[in-house]
Parts: sequence; structure tokens; C-alpha cells
Amino acid sequence: MPIVLVRIDDRLIHGQIVQGWLKILDVNIILVVSDIVTLDTVQQMLMTMAVPGNIKLDIKNLKDATNVITSRQYDRERVMILAVSPSDILYMIEAGADFKSVNVGGMHFINGKRQLLHNLCVNDSDVESLYKIHIKSIEIEGRILPEDEKKDIMSLIKKEYKAMHKR
Repeated sequence: MPIVLVRIDDRLIHGQIVQGWLKILDVNIILVVSDIVTLDTVQQMLMTMAVPGNIKLDIKNLKDATNVITSRQYDRERVMILAVSPSDILYMIEAGADFKSVNVGGMHFINGKRQLLHNLCVNDSDVESLYKIHIKSIEIEGRILPEDEKKDIMSLIKKEYKAMHKR
């Protein structure tokens, strides 16, 4: 499966995806990985309306999405994967998904998270997962839009990881 983008973005499908990423990536399928969205028909309908008609939207829970990726069901497609959290991406990698790079596009502030950058707020679980992804030799880059310069966010994550393990 040619995976053209693996992105962590807690908003999943929104203007930056549709107007930014989809305009430069030649994708056939957007795979949304979310246990919550699979149970929310209103959210599914809104996402379906936001995606251009020539692109298939596939919304799966984490386990089913992982099975689709690792069983290579989309081998002849160009796929964008959108997930809410680093732990979901780590789960897929540990189950055999072969990702070369992970884009961190938006992890916004909610209670219990701390802000590292404008669009990067993390809790301990996020830091742990991003660190584990990184040590598997997978690039982790921060970028909101495709024309933005890639930011190496791992120096921030490593600093957080070390601080967590000193507590």
C-alpha cells in the first residue's frame, strides 16, 4: 500500500487537510483511524461531506484499521492515514505497519496536556509513544501544511521524555 501520508491530527478532517494536503497529494483513500468516530454517525456524515467525491473515505476503529494496513488490502491505492493520537500510530507500527515517516499536524491543548509548540500539546502518554516511534527509526516531523518547513520536534520530545523519567 503506498501510504503517502501518516498524520497525527486530533481534528482529523478539516480545512488544512482538504484545502492543503489533498491538493498536493494524489490520494485515492483517506483512512481515518478512530474508535470514537466509528460510533458517531453525525461525525461520519460531516467528514464524508468534507471530502471531495473522487476520494474514498474509510473510517475504521484502531484494530480494523491496523488489519487493513498490515494485510495490504490497499496495495493498489494511495492512502492518507489520519489518527488522533501517537499511541494509535505506535500500536499500528508494533502490529507490523511499515511507516517511514509520521507527520504531527495538530495535537491541541486539552486538560492534562502541556504545550510545547503552537500546535503541539502532549501528555506523558503522547511523549512516550512519540519517543518509541522515533527509536524505531521512523521520521517524526511537525508540519501543519505541506508547504510549511518540516520541524524536527524530536528534540522537544526527547527533553520531555528525559524529564518524565527523572520524576
